[in-house]
Amino acid sequence: MNAPTRDLAHSADAKTAEEGLAAENMSGPVDSKMATDVAMQNTLLTPRFYTTDFDELDAIDVSPVRAEWDQLIARMKADPNKGHFKKNADWDTVDWEGMDPKLRAEFIDFLISSCTAEFSGCVLYKEMKRRGKNEDVTGLFQLMARDEARHAGFINDALREAGIAVNLGFLTQAKKYTYFRPKFIYYATYLSEKIGYARYITIYRHLEAHPEKRFHPIFKWFREWCNDEFSHGEAFALLMRTDPKITQSWQNKLWIKFFLTAVFSTMWVRDHQRPAFHEALDVDPAWYGQEVFRKTSEISKQVFPLTLDIDNPRWRRGLDRLDRANREIAAAKRQGGVRGKLRQWAGSAKAGAAFLGLLSIPSQRNEVPDTSRLEPAY
Repeated sequence: MNAPTRDLAHSADAKTAEEGLAAENMSGPVDSKMATDVAMQNTLLTPRFYTTDFDELDAIDVSPVRAEWDQLIARMKADPNKGHFKKNADWDTVDWEGMDPKLRAEFIDFLISSCTAEFSGCVLYKEMKRRGKNEDVTGLFQLMARDEARHAGFINDALREAGIAVNLGFLTQAKKYTYFRPKFIYYATYLSEKIGYARYITIYRHLEAHPEKRFHPIFKWFREWCNDEFSHGEAFALLMRTDPKITQSWQNKLWIKFFLTAVFSTMWVRDHQRPAFHEALDVDPAWYGQEVFRKTSEISKQVFPLTLDIDNPRWRRGLDRLDRANREIAAAKRQGGVRGKLRQWAGSAKAGAAFLGLLSIPSQRNEVPDTSRLEPAY
């Protein structure tokens, strides 16, 4: 007999998102206002909470991709990662007090950002499950919400060791929600899941080869974690394939290029804000960025009719200009006053020009295959 939801000890063992959110580790004794305040921020570089037209999502007909859909759902229902996302004998003791202060600050920022991103997915998916009647769609979103609740709970466990945690219940009620039409949710979330896979597996493989650079045990859990991200991306690829117009009309091709450019450039700027974090891993953030873009681009050929030309010399120059502009904006905010505000506007104009320059790089055409199904290969 299953234990009542309220008695569940850990979100890792949850069968549903609701069980995961009600688990004991989701409401531990540590509640850090600092961590929650960081998670509450709404900027171009911070994870957002999304809402959408749930009736339009509920009207999806998965018949055109039924065979692939049933295979994916069966694999997710088998739940190979149940019980995985919690500490065990492989969890090493972390010397938070002895950690370099810059590394500690950047790593905590990384964990808070990751926790917020995972939880935002849980909130969106759980809401679709609550509102919808389409069993195919609601079943998928319930499974994805379950996974994201586990991930968020696991990261919050890691944060509690540092004496802080994100108040996830407060985020649900207080964080600003951004409305996106369903097709924009598809583009943004598909890329978020696939780039998440590429990020985690690249770090995991690097630390597999250089275990002495693994300064925190959470990296040992990245392989199974990124496989969840991969499966979620597969689901959104199938959702897009239910309606060819979503990826094949010329207007939507422009939107796809926009979202690719926005997601890639945001990652580049955000990662360059964490030099101590990447130095501790012995990873060059520029190499890492291009490696993640390459993996994500190759994967996205399963459904997108174009990829970005990330080897174009203008690509790297544009990213660097965007990074410099972001640094100028941050310095201007710290300065404050009228001069600081003027510098912010100037920096924003430079950032906008750099982003438009990236958008103007010709994309590379891709012939989408007849079937989208992929398996993790990295």
